[in-house]
Amino acid sequence: MTDNTPNRRRSLLKGAAVAAGAMSAPMISMAQTTSLRFQSTWPAKDIFHEYAQDFAKKVNDMAGSRLKIEVLPSGAVVPAFQLLEAVSKGTLDGGHGVVAYHYGKNSALALWGSGPGFGMDANTVLAWHYYGGGKALLDEIYKSLNMDTVSYLYGPMPTQPLGWFKKPVAKVEDMKGLKFRTVGLAVDVFTDMGTAVNPLPGGEIVPALDRGLIDAAEFNNASSDRVLGFPDVVKNCMLQSFHQSGEQFEILFNKPKYTALPQELKSIIDYAVQAASADMSWKAVQRNSQDYADMKKQGIKFYKTPDAVLRAQLASWDKITAKKAGENPLFKKVLDSQRAFAEQALQWQNDYGVDFKMAYNHYFSKKKA
Repeated sequence: MTDNTPNRRRSLLKGAAVAAGAMSAPMISMAQTTSLRFQSTWPAKDIFHEYAQDFAKKVNDMAGSRLKIEVLPSGAVVPAFQLLEAVSKGTLDGGHGVVAYHYGKNSALALWGSGPGFGMDANTVLAWHYYGGGKALLDEIYKSLNMDTVSYLYGPMPTQPLGWFKKPVAKVEDMKGLKFRTVGLAVDVFTDMGTAVNPLPGGEIVPALDRGLIDAAEFNNASSDRVLGFPDVVKNCMLQSFHQSGEQFEILFNKPKYTALPQELKSIIDYAVQAASADMSWKAVQRNSQDYADMKKQGIKFYKTPDAVLRAQLASWDKITAKKAGENPLFKKVLDSQRAFAEQALQWQNDYGVDFKMAYNHYFSKKKA
């Protein structure tokens, strides 16, 4: 016999309502936390390591308890220049560095940052990477090296100084014979200009300067240079250079670890990279300008690199890249791709852009332009 009592009908209706609510609610995964151990190629006190932590925090905040990235400083697991192999082999789950540090594995990798980039600044190089074919070329190079990684580029760096010198550089001849620190294809450029290059990792530069093992060095920016201790051992900094005028950061993932992540976590990583790129560029403006002002108050002397030295860099760059392109088909492939993108993008950028220095001088120069 069927029970048609009021209590029975209310119970059935309540059950149906609960079932309908469960069906309409979003499906929320209760998977366990995936923890990824990263290492940066930067000392813990450097602003670059802070950028690496900023990226990790964005991922961790958006992923909730599903994904956690821990970032260790340079040398915690492997030396800075061994990051790519460590991530590929799974010794590390990921890392934060720059593509130029892998230059010794394929010279084409230096083109993501080293040299004048046909006039492209760092943000335009990133535009080429993501919308002009650069990403596919970088993937092709890593595949040729059997590197089992996933690479994200982000974070356009400001133009880097020529470097820190015991005496200001007044002419090209002043560079000759100097024991100088740089990395990437800039090694070849400065070698061609007559310096004896030593590509030291960031944390080793200032101690080497202090002990006289090198005479001069470049690293990156006002904030990094200051915290690494350059002003404590050298008092002259030459500003403006083409050797690293368009560099950016690289975030690496071990490919099997990355592939195993669900799509929603991969999407979080994608958008965290974009958010971190913008955030880094904004933070750099404030921090670099403040540290620059503080070092000037501290008595550090800053000089503009003479145009003759800049032209010598361009001449050396043309000579080096022509040689590398003849030796390495991938180098030529990347170089040709950059040239084509730069010709189009920079015609638009240069024609449309206004001279902001004119406006700055109008408001702040003692003698208005």
